[in-house]
Parts: sequence; structure tokens; C-alpha cells
Amino acid sequence: MAFRKVVKGTVLIGGGAIATVFGLSQFSQYRNKHGNFMYVQAAEPVNIPMKNHFPTREDQFLALQNTSEFDVLVIGGGATGCGCALDAVTRGLKTALVERDDFSSGTSSRSTKLIHGGVRYLQKAIMRLDFEQYRMVKEALHERANLLEIAPHLSGPLPIMLPVYKWWQLPYYWVGIKLYDLVAGSQCLKSSYVLSKSRALELFPMLQKDRLVGAIVYYDGQHNDARMNLAIALTAARYGAATANYTEVVHLLKKTEPKSGKEYVCGARCRDVLTGQEFDVKAKCVINATGPFTDSVRKMDDQEVSNICQPSAGVHIVMPGYYSPDNMGLLDPATSDGRVIFFLPWEKMTIAGTTDTPTEVTPHPIPTEEDINFILTEVRNYLSCDVEVRRGDVLAAWSGIRPLVTDPSSKDTQSISRNHVVAVSDSGLVTIAGGKWTTYRSMAQDTIDAAIQAHNLKAGPCKTVGLLLQGAKDWSPTLYIRLVQDYGLESEVAQHLASTYGDKAFEVAKIAQVTGKRWPIVGKRLVSEFPYIEAEVMYGIKEYACTAVDMISRRTRLAFLNVQAADEALPRIIDIMGKELHWSEQKKKEELESAKKFLYYEMGYKAKSEQLTDRSEITLIPSDIDRYKKRFHMFDKEKKGFITILDVQSVLESISIQIDENTLHEILNEVDLNKNGQVELDEFLQLMSAVQKGYVSGSRLAVLMKTAEENLRERVVIPVDRSGGGL
Repeated sequence: MAFRKVVKGTVLIGGGAIATVFGLSQFSQYRNKHGNFMYVQAAEPVNIPMKNHFPTREDQFLALQNTSEFDVLVIGGGATGCGCALDAVTRGLKTALVERDDFSSGTSSRSTKLIHGGVRYLQKAIMRLDFEQYRMVKEALHERANLLEIAPHLSGPLPIMLPVYKWWQLPYYWVGIKLYDLVAGSQCLKSSYVLSKSRALELFPMLQKDRLVGAIVYYDGQHNDARMNLAIALTAARYGAATANYTEVVHLLKKTEPKSGKEYVCGARCRDVLTGQEFDVKAKCVINATGPFTDSVRKMDDQEVSNICQPSAGVHIVMPGYYSPDNMGLLDPATSDGRVIFFLPWEKMTIAGTTDTPTEVTPHPIPTEEDINFILTEVRNYLSCDVEVRRGDVLAAWSGIRPLVTDPSSKDTQSISRNHVVAVSDSGLVTIAGGKWTTYRSMAQDTIDAAIQAHNLKAGPCKTVGLLLQGAKDWSPTLYIRLVQDYGLESEVAQHLASTYGDKAFEVAKIAQVTGKRWPIVGKRLVSEFPYIEAEVMYGIKEYACTAVDMISRRTRLAFLNVQAADEALPRIIDIMGKELHWSEQKKKEELESAKKFLYYEMGYKAKSEQLTDRSEITLIPSDIDRYKKRFHMFDKEKKGFITILDVQSVLESISIQIDENTLHEILNEVDLNKNGQVELDEFLQLMSAVQKGYVSGSRLAVLMKTAEENLRERVVIPVDRSGGGL
């Protein structure tokens, strides 16, 4: 045993020394090359004029249909596809982009929300002496700095704590994190530092303190991924790219070279998903930037081509904000099965994830209960036993499919790097595959460079380094104060608008409705606990939102923060969209059903609702059963065995509580497992049992009935004969 410890210590010290020397030498080279690169700026200005407003979706369709030939047609509206469109159009190329769903509807909106180089990739690079992994981290850290610079309203630095529970791990992790700083060079966000046990608990009081010896804090970036993706798309549109969501590629167009008889890709047959109209879009070069669907587009070009992507599913969950400090994340570097788990504050909530399992490619990935429970188990290991981690506190859950580049014979997706690959087929189709969110810009640059070379396109050098995105130009950290002062918005709403739309927040404020209250003057909220306002729905339509799902998931982030809140906001959102887009009653009904289905399957509502089913076991002790029966019978005065809206209304009126009938219907419907318009005693006992076990939290009916019971007990009725008889 002693010999093992000596060997382990020698390996660690030796490895750390080698890694440090390696890092310092690379840092020296970096400083020599980029010594004056403190702020990211574009090497050359973009000569193409930028439109004051982005074109309407109708204008974009006209451009797609009426342009005889584009230089570049990009298939895919995720981060990489939109990045390719922005890169191409700012080089002076006539550019088009089509996306069969919404911008960022796939993997790009379902990330961990981090802009990072990848601490674990650097660890692999050092342990395996893998220079490719190291180069990827170095590139990602440069792109991290660029992204924070070009969209400061949507992104910012985030300190992340790495708790240490063994003394020997402290120098080991410290060396690794310091190397991360060194590789970033002058673009290091802030220097990492070591914390004592007491200081770590002061900054992260929810942390498991038993056996804790200290912690290391390092910095990475965080962003609003779907809004960042949209900002890239809108910026490309303002520079002149013809971008259209809900436009599907039916098949690729090809032409035959007369001399050689060889076929070349020359465009795509497209279909407007919303209307069914089909049309051709011709282009000198077609770029396949479809993420997990890369191989399906490649097979449109050549049915015999082998797959180059192996999809991996990553599940995330969202929990209430009290699970983490407002401005400190947590990294679990080694979970029970060797994965990495992040625990991060985001939009005043807490994100936990992610998993990493092989999966099938689907446009509608569903988070599984197994993955949700895995994340919860790992979170419990790192949080204090005083904090009860409850299944019922999972407010939303989603699964994103990572498009990992791999050898088809590989089985372990955890060992696969997310390096990107640019490939040009014999027919000229340019494919960009793999990569990660952070490096979307450099991936786009490599792709357009390859397209220019393969198709002899006339274009200048890349101009996207330091190129500000939509909303960044006149943004400042104090912009929200002007929104409060000039428009009479709530401070929380103003901060949200500024951090979502940047300098375009004023355009949203201008169309915000008057509340009729003394304060706030304008800005009606969609749901009371979130700062999203009705004006954002109207503005979201200008940002090419076409469906209610677009609005709850990508223009606002309600679906990713709380599925029940999103569900409650849907009727009002659909009313506003219906009025603006002239929807029929049938269309509005279809939109509501589609959005509810999205929340139910893709955002974890199904997994959440299944915590309380008609098969739920009642595990209450006899005294609790008696107590809850008495509470139930305070409402069921006629001993019917069930309670209805009328029963609840009657009790609430007796204690002077007013709740409208529609809200009461929603409250009872959450517990009404049989969907017969009433809550039976067994259903109520199942609810209370699930609440006790932590499977269900925040049940409005449970809280309402408890409050009513306490109010009724506090009321003491004084008989007339004891009150003096009166007059």
C-alpha cells in the first residue's frame, strides 16, 4: 500500500512538472505570437453595408426564389450553419441559408450554456500527450474570448468551483487548472485560485462539507445559447444573407459537366414547411452544416457514402435557483461512471448535466427518467445533507444530440474528441461535421475557406473575428437603467431585456403595453415569476418566430426554465401570435396542441407528470393518513369521497380567499389522475405521499389545502351566550 502511494505521488509530481513545462513553453509561444491581443478586434473592416433592420420572412423567401444563383447555399440553421452564412456574406459572397425547423431548434439550444475550452480535453491532451486535443483547447479558448467580446449582452464570465475531497488531488487539480489559464494566455478571463474549506463553504454554502479539504475556482464563459444562435442568424440577414427557417431540403440539385460527364451539386430543391410550396435554390457551392443530420444530407449526395458522425445524447435538468449561488458554478470532475457533471446558475435557475450516451438521430430527442435520476444522484453526492435534492424540483429537462466525429468502429463516445472535420465530396458538397458550440466561428471560417478553394469563389479573407453580433454595438452594463427611466419598466424586466436583446431592447420596450398600474407603467408579464413580457411575443415574430414552440423555447427560454410556467403562458402567447399572424381558431388549437406535446415529451413534462400517476404507491404512515383524511374532509363536507371546484371555492370564500375558476380548474387538473373533473381521496393521498417522498414539489393544491386548514383552525367562533348576549 505504501509503495502504491509513493508511485502515485511520483507519477503525479512528474506528470505535473512535465505538464507545467509544456504549458509554459506554449504560453511563451502564444505571447510571442499574440502579445498585443488583449481585446478581440476584426482584422479588416466589413465593407458590406449593414441594414438597419433585418428583412421579413416573406422578403427572404422572395430573395431565395428570385436569385438566379447564389455563391453559397448553407443547409442548417444551428450555430455552425449560421456562422457559415455570416462568414460567407461578410466576405462578399452571395449567401443563402435554409433550415427545416427553427434557428437553433436542435443541439444549439440544448447545450450546457457554457463557452469553454474544455478542462477535461486539456487533461486528456496532457495525460495522453495528444497534441490535437491540446490544439483544440487552445483554439476554443481563443474563440471563447471572441464570443464574449462580440456578444457581451448574451454572455459573460462565470466562476466554476472544483471541490476537492482528497489532499493529494489539490496540487493535481491546481496544476491542471493553472495550465488551463496558461493556455488561454492573455485571453485568460480571470486567474484561477485555491480556496480553503471554510472559504469554499462561504461561497457555496450548499456544498457537502464532510471530508472537504478545499476547492479550486477557475473561470469560463456562459451564454444564452439559443439567443446567441439567433443573433448570428439575424446579423447574417442584416448583412444581406437570404436566411429562411422552416424551409426543408427535399433533394440536392445536380448538373453534369459536359467535358468530363461528372455530376456536381449545384443547389437544392426546397420546400416551405408551413405552406408546402416547393422551389429550387441554385448555388455554386452547397454547404452541409446539419449537425447530427450530417450523414442524411451526405446520403442525398451519395447513397453509398459511409457515416462520419456518431450521435451522443446529453441530458440536462433545471432546478430552482436556490440549489446554487447566484454567481458560482460547480464541476464534478469524476462521477460514479467517469463522466463530468456541471452544476451551474443560469437565468436565476440551476442547470445540472450532462450525460453522454450513444443514441439514434431524431429531431425530437426525449430526456429519460434514468438520465434524470443519474444527474440527481450525482448532485446529491456534492450537496450538503441539509439540502434535500428532490425529484419534484426538476422544473424542466431536455436532451441534446452531440454530433461527434468518430471512427464507426468506436463504441465509447466519452473518449471521442469534438474536433471538427471539413470534407468536400467528389460532387463538390462541402460538409462541416463535429466541433462544439464555442468553436462555431472557427469551424465556419475553415468551411468557407474550403468552399472558396474547392469552387474557385472570389472572396476576401475571413472578417468575423471581433465582428459584433446583433444587439452588441451600443450595449452597456447600465443600459437597463435607461429602460427603467425612459419607459417605466420593472428593473428585473429591464435587466432581462437588456441581457437578451442588447441595444435592441429599446425596440421591445417601445411596443410594450401599458399596464394600467402606478408601477410598472409598461410591460405586462406572460407569467408572474419570470420577466418575459407580452411585447417579446410581438418582437419575436419579427425575429422569424413562426410557431408557439419557437416562442416558448428559443425567443423566450420559458420552456427550458419551467415547463409548467411555459404551459401556463401558452394561451396568451397563442392569442398574441394569432392576432399578429392572422391565425384561424383551428390553427390556434393546432398550435396549442403542438406546443403542449413539445413540453410533454421534449422538455420533461412527461417525466415530471409521471411522478404522480394512478399507479403511485401510497406509503404514508397511519397517523399521516388520518391527518390528510381530515384535511380532505374539510373540503368534502358532504362525505362524497371526492372534491370539486365548487367545494374548494366554498372553503376559500369562507376564509376570504379569491381565486378565479379557470385557475382552480388548472390546480385540480394537476392532481386529477382520472381526468373526471374531480379529485378523489385516493388521488389526494397519492399526491401527499409523492410530496413527502420528494417526487412532487410545488403542488398548488397541496399548499392551498394546507393553508385553508390552518386558517380554519385559527378561527375561533365565540358563542352568543359567552359574548354577553348583545342587544
